[in-house]
Amino acid sequence: MLKTVALHTLGCKLNFSETSTIGNQFLQRGFDIVEFTEQADVYLLNTCSVTENAEKECRQVVRRVLRQNPAAYIIVTGCYAQLRPNEIAEIDGVDAILGSKEKFELFSILNDFNKIHLSCIHVSPIEELNNFEGASSTDADNRTRAFLKIQDGCDYLCSFCTIPKARGKSRSKYPQEVLRDFCNLLDKGYKEIILTGVNVADYGKKFNTNLFKLLSEIVKIPRNFRIRISSIEPNLLSDEILDLAASSEKICNHFHIPLQSGSPKILRSMKRRYSTSYYSELIHKAKRKIDDLGIGVDVIVGYPGETEEDFQKTYNFLCALPISYLHVFTYSERPDTHAVNLENSVDVYERKKRNKMLRILSEKKRYQFYSSMIGKEIDVLFESANHDGTIKGFTSNYVKVQTEYSPELTNNFAKVKISSITNKLCTGNVVGTKKSIDLKAS
Repeated sequence: MLKTVALHTLGCKLNFSETSTIGNQFLQRGFDIVEFTEQADVYLLNTCSVTENAEKECRQVVRRVLRQNPAAYIIVTGCYAQLRPNEIAEIDGVDAILGSKEKFELFSILNDFNKIHLSCIHVSPIEELNNFEGASSTDADNRTRAFLKIQDGCDYLCSFCTIPKARGKSRSKYPQEVLRDFCNLLDKGYKEIILTGVNVADYGKKFNTNLFKLLSEIVKIPRNFRIRISSIEPNLLSDEILDLAASSEKICNHFHIPLQSGSPKILRSMKRRYSTSYYSELIHKAKRKIDDLGIGVDVIVGYPGETEEDFQKTYNFLCALPISYLHVFTYSERPDTHAVNLENSVDVYERKKRNKMLRILSEKKRYQFYSSMIGKEIDVLFESANHDGTIKGFTSNYVKVQTEYSPELTNNFAKVKISSITNKLCTGNVVGTKKSIDLKAS
């Protein structure tokens, strides 16, 4: 009987939570989970389709797996599998392709894991993605921080994005189920839980609730934890959420708020639901309300029609904002999107140059933000020991911190006085452990 499976995730935190849930299905059926770099009987690759590079990486990973074990049974699932299963079927060695619905029904679809000559495609039409399929960190996941999927799908029609076609319309997990699963993760020992979804702040609209109401209930749980939101659209980051984050230490003082472009012209072409002036006002308001707030920003360079002047507007716009870091994406043409038909494509070399400029800016922003932490005493949730006698963890505002290893720090909160910045992380000394955070509810 086959006994080992290796799991690999491409893309977002939502994908990680789903991979963990699928991995738990293998554990429940007697499989051992091994590292993806090790030889396994079954390999499962959960894919992304946001960029062409993600799809290219999928093909590279399959080839690498076959070099490790030519007899391995290879399953490809995720957004790429939903959108272009026939393309994946042409990759030598892929045995099964499971769509967005089918990935949670793996063991009812696949009778065995014996390698065959042809790929089997199991992908339902996107119209059938109506039910919410839950996912969270499980025994298959060894992270200190847990992922909890509370929302899926998207009703937005951004011109560059394929996600609505890969994941369907927006839908959410019932509040009582979120609270139940949240508590289950706390029972397993997780101290930070990341709420994930495609459009997390769109949570609950189909059953007359919203993200603020859900957060208000979560912070009432009398346990030792903190909540992080994976990403939140600027038009949905309400004053209520900001005020709750300012009043409750259980909500991380960190938001990841996609921008995509600082050029008003490009932002309109992207069909985003806010203006640059609205975005700027939001960032400054959030910084005023919440102490030491960390803010991450998504931005796309090389979108069709983005002139040098448009890019410079984005660069200058980001320079002026009090943000902490950037996630920079190079635009890539995605089939079946509005943007793929637009004229004035940006030269690939120019796209890469602009990407590099913003990545350098991101490092400057991160260094400035980390520098502002020097001399402060900050709570850090530490993860696992490193080989060099140190241990790393993250603050609530997503600053990476390193200190001398001590076993009682693992998966625990400790107050650290930040003294310096070394190798792109803050260093400091522990000045006190925290058995529990002062868990103020709103």
